[in-house]
Amino acid sequence: MQFINLHTHQFTNDSSILEIVNQYPWEFDETISTYSIGIHPWYINENRLENDLKLIDEKLKSKECLALGECGLDKRIEIPLEIQKEVFIKQILIAEKHQKPLILHCVAAFQEVIEIKKQLKVKVPMIIHGFSKNEQIAKQLIDNGFYISFGKYLMQKPELKSIFQSIPNDRFFLETDTIIEPLNEVYQLAADYKNIKLTEIIETVNNNFTTVFKSNI
Repeated sequence: MQFINLHTHQFTNDSSILEIVNQYPWEFDETISTYSIGIHPWYINENRLENDLKLIDEKLKSKECLALGECGLDKRIEIPLEIQKEVFIKQILIAEKHQKPLILHCVAAFQEVIEIKKQLKVKVPMIIHGFSKNEQIAKQLIDNGFYISFGKYLMQKPELKSIFQSIPNDRFFLETDTIIEPLNEVYQLAADYKNIKLTEIIETVNNNFTTVFKSNI
């Protein structure tokens, strides 16, 4: 039974971990065996947007590409929200075309993301990565069909304990994102918070992976 790292920027090639390594179309690395690819809202570049979207569309055909992402909305950056929404929606449509899940970056724009999901009637799973907010937002996301991935902030913010405990076991993932702490430490903390064994938390995430990614590991 493998660990699953839902979202990481560091390719370790560790055989005990299935890593979904974040890739950008403008610096794609063919040597990474399992990955997601998308346009992060921070890095939207309208001069290369058409080419970036074309490459994402091409890579999502591959079995090595497990998801589209990270993509999403961020209200704390200078790129206008309307441009972010346009790019986000174009990526959602590509994910729907290829029936691949979406891994989302969302900062101060949860209501907008929920509304877009409703408006477009998005069918593919949508996973909010790096969750760090309150129980009310978590509940809204769960109620609207999102999955939630925890990692960096679960390690750094003890106040997330009760929020993580409130998430149904069939709706969460675990990740490292950019932290240097090893994935097994994230899993162990999650197991402690859920008051279950490490092997049980691994099995839980494995089951969620099978459901969302329609793949056994």
